[in-house]
Amino acid sequence: MTDSAARAIDVRAADVRAADVHATDVRTTDIGAGDVHDVRLSQLHGSLADPAMASMNFLNEVAIRFPNAISFAAGRPSEEFLDFAEVHRYVDVFIDHLRRERGMTEAEAKRTVLQYGRTKGIIHELVARHLEVDEGISVSSESVVITVGCQEAMFLVLRALRTGPQDIVLAISPTYVGLTGAARLVDLPVRPVRGGERGIDFDDLGAQIAEARAAGLRPRALYLVPDVANPTGISLDLEARRELLRVAEAEDLLLLEDNAYGVFAGEGRLPSLKSLDTGRRVVRLGSFAKTVLPGARVGYAVADQRVVDESGGTSLLADHLSTIKSMLTVNTSPWAQAVVGGALVEHGYSLPAANRREIDVYQRNLRLILEGLARRFPSDPAGPLISWNTPTGGFFLTLTVPFRADDELLEYSAKEHGVLWTPMSHFYGGDGGYEQIRLSLSQLTPDTIDIGLDRLASLVRECAAAR
Repeated sequence: MTDSAARAIDVRAADVRAADVHATDVRTTDIGAGDVHDVRLSQLHGSLADPAMASMNFLNEVAIRFPNAISFAAGRPSEEFLDFAEVHRYVDVFIDHLRRERGMTEAEAKRTVLQYGRTKGIIHELVARHLEVDEGISVSSESVVITVGCQEAMFLVLRALRTGPQDIVLAISPTYVGLTGAARLVDLPVRPVRGGERGIDFDDLGAQIAEARAAGLRPRALYLVPDVANPTGISLDLEARRELLRVAEAEDLLLLEDNAYGVFAGEGRLPSLKSLDTGRRVVRLGSFAKTVLPGARVGYAVADQRVVDESGGTSLLADHLSTIKSMLTVNTSPWAQAVVGGALVEHGYSLPAANRREIDVYQRNLRLILEGLARRFPSDPAGPLISWNTPTGGFFLTLTVPFRADDELLEYSAKEHGVLWTPMSHFYGGDGGYEQIRLSLSQLTPDTIDIGLDRLASLVRECAAAR
């Protein structure tokens, strides 16, 4: 966590401590309308005092306070093509699908969409078909659990894997903060593995596994985003993907593949980890927030691993994730699932086909940002003032700068230069990335890109000159 955010948390903690000076553990006050019970922060789950949990709140608050700043921060999909009429059409397409393909009456089909549904979901068969069409992944639809966004999918898997204090999860660093937060909520420590230019440092992966086991810990899984990752924009090459599967087999690890951005990976997109997985080592985590409708909040987990009980009986890991889900969210909104299901049916179960317009926009924005950076920061024989990576697609790229780019500088950037970005330190858990910036391209236009890069260049030159 950066200094300014840490200071804010220290202030809040000081306020709590000051309030506690004249308090007992259970404090009530007579205010004439009944007793008021105050709860100490120390009496709540430890995650609520974790600075990392406050990261997104801080970033959102800065964006709200400076609404006129051009934002390279938000990782949301483009709003250019969001359409109420399309949403309703997709629901109609799905209801028609239920009648034609599942033999339902009109009343049965509408009840399926309007009533509580099965915990595993009502579009599991369509998701399985989509994975086969787009990626050549062949799994039983019963191994698919439809979730409330990919975030719930992460939580379900981590909750299932955490059996005791010896369990940990590995994650390629920098790491999506949603994974870090979900792990914190289930008391599953996250041990970072260096990413580097290739997207993973295999020597460090081996060292982290060995060190954890020597300390009596049990690494259960490795979380990663193999295609145009959030936050870096890096994709793993094909040999790295195959090597990961070999390591997972040798070290008895699961690989948690978050593939929210693979559709936007650009030309030469590589096979997903799950499509290469012949040993059921990969749990696929997916989302339709970027590819169909963010407001639907529909994700999924593919968990086809077999679970053996004490009597020798077997079930699917997906069945156990569904059990956890039944006590968490009960089911995923059938209406939201109908929107996604209709989109899949209408586009032949293919997300690239459903996202042709969006793919063109994101590729255009990536090209304009890369060209704009090159014009504003030409190569310097004495060493670059600023450098950046060149993703093949996706929503993000990483800038490296010669000064500390933290929350305090972000606020100054918004106020004095009118441009927002994300400090990469948020994705390192406050333990690195202080000279890196994440730029998001998904919600920009050619005009805002040009103006925003001018403002960013002004900030960079000012900070570099002040070193």
